[in-house]
Amino acid sequence: MLEEKLKEAIIGELQRQAAERPQALRVQGADDAERSEELNVNGKVDLGALVMVIAGSVAGGP
Repeated sequence: MLEEKLKEAIIGELQRQAAERPQALRVQGADDAERSEELNVNGKVDLGALVMVIAGSVAGGP
C-alpha cells in the first residue's frame, strides 16, 4: 500500500514537472510504470519539489 502511494506520488510529480517544462523534462512509460516497474525520465528534475511530494505521501498528505 505505501509502495503504491509512493509510486503514484513520484509519477504524478514528474508528470506535473514535465507538463510545466516540456522542453526541459520528458517522462515516458508513466501509464505502464505500475505494471512494469520502469519509467523513462529524461531531463532536469526539481528535486526539492519531488522530495516534498514524497514526504507528504509518507506523512499521509494529499
